[in-house]
Order: sequence, then C-alpha cells, then structure tokens
Amino acid sequence: MRRAFMSASFPRTTVAGVSLPRMLIGTNWFLGWSHTSSAADKMINSRNRNADAIAEIIEAYLEYDINAIMAPIADNPVIVEAVKIAEDHTGKKMILIDTPVINVDDSSEARKEAEEKIEACKKIGATFCLPHHSSVEQLVLKNTQTINRLQDYLYMVRDKGMIPGLSAHMPELILYSDAQCYDVETYIQIYNCLGFMMQIEVESVHKTIWGAKKPVMTIKPMAAGRVSPFVGITFSYSTLRPVDMVTVGTLTPDEAYEDIEIGLAALERRPPQLEGRSSPNKTSIIK
Repeated sequence: MRRAFMSASFPRTTVAGVSLPRMLIGTNWFLGWSHTSSAADKMINSRNRNADAIAEIIEAYLEYDINAIMAPIADNPVIVEAVKIAEDHTGKKMILIDTPVINVDDSSEARKEAEEKIEACKKIGATFCLPHHSSVEQLVLKNTQTINRLQDYLYMVRDKGMIPGLSAHMPELILYSDAQCYDVETYIQIYNCLGFMMQIEVESVHKTIWGAKKPVMTIKPMAAGRVSPFVGITFSYSTLRPVDMVTVGTLTPDEAYEDIEIGLAALERRPPQLEGRSSPNKTSIIK
C-alpha cells in the first residue's frame, strides 16, 4: 500500500561539497541487526535480506529524493545489488556511505589488509568512507586525547578518491578529532531520546554534536524500535542542527513513507498526516 500524502523533496544539507538529504537510509532492518533478539534478527532476514525487498524500500525513499544509504556496503553485496535495482527502476543515483570494519593492528600486513578493505569501498562506488567505530575505537588514547594512526587510514580514503569521515559511537572521537584537526569531513554518532547504546547521557552527546566542527550523521533515532517513530524522529530533528542528518531504517516501504512524513512534519513544525493505529476497541480520541 502506498502512502496517501503528496511526495516532496526532503530537505538537504552539504557535506564536503556533496549535497545529502537530512534523512539517510539506515540498513539494520535490511541486514538482520535488530538489537532486540535472535528471533527479530531472523524475522528481518527472512523478509528483507534479498535485493528485491531492499530495493522496494529504497525506492520509497527515492520518491522524496532521499538518495543516500549508510552500511558496511562493500561487505554486503545484497545492498550493492539492491541499490543498482533501485537506481535502474527510478533513474536516480544513490550516494553510498560505507562504514568498513578494518584491521587496525600496527603491522605492514594489517595496513595492507585495511587498504584492501578501503579499496573495496571505492570499487562499489562509495562517495564517503567512514571506518567503523569498532575499529577506530581501538586506537583512542584518552590520556593524550588522540587517535593513534588514524591519519594513516584517512589518507587511504583520500588516496582512493573518497571523502573521509569517522564513525564515532564514542563521543570523545568527535572532540579529539576536532581538536587534533584530523582530515575528517563528517561524523556518525548514536543519538536518541532514550540514550540507547549511547556511552554517556543524552545531554552531553547533544552538546558534543552541537560543538562538532563538521556535520554529524546521527543513528538509531528510534532506539532500535524502543520508541515510536513519532517520538524518536521528532526528538532528533527538533534537537539537532540544520547541518546534521538522521539515519532512519525501516522494515517495509509503508514504514518508510510514514517515517519520512514524520521527519518532514518535524522540520516544518506541523503535525504529521498519518493514518490512525489499529485497535480492537478505539476510543473516540484515537480514531
């Protein structure tokens, strides 16, 4: 079922000269990462871990010119295939934000392996390459407020013709990167009203984002389904800067349409135009 409201181009921001929608397409609900249970992971995989199902959802976003997707893309060929299908169906080009997990051991063999991973991002057409937080956080030294050898990997990204960023689940990465003037054009940061998976309280992450020198791509706005889209998405857009983005993943095209309308409504300071929820015995106030 398609949404009843009119489609409009979603508001955009600019990162390193590249126009990006302020809503990015998330992929946990494509790849089986529910952050809830093994059963939920299996449900996602059974429905969505195929290129046609993913492409159908991407096409819903593309109706609103939401044309940027975030994932460890090169490591998941199903995403690459789905993007190609959606591009062919719509005639619209996608922007790939790849988040590769790289080997950050301090050896020539590990550096070669990391460079090969980054090269793989380039081969699948990524515009942005943000080394995954699980890799980068191994390099953090809080005592010196530095991220050791980060420059090596950022150089690899630039050398391959991509835009470097930093996946920063640890909020200190934003502070240290800005202070050390590392070659970083954007950050990924967990941000939601519950503080789900956030390493410090919401207020401090909010302050960190507002102090960041570069635009921030926030993730997990609905705390992996622990709050409703209206609550999670509205909170994010109401408390972020105009340059920042919210990454939203959905299980179905209908969910994408609803979440996009909620995001537009939050940015336009109006109530979202949505159908009411089903209930066995609705009271008049929720009909």
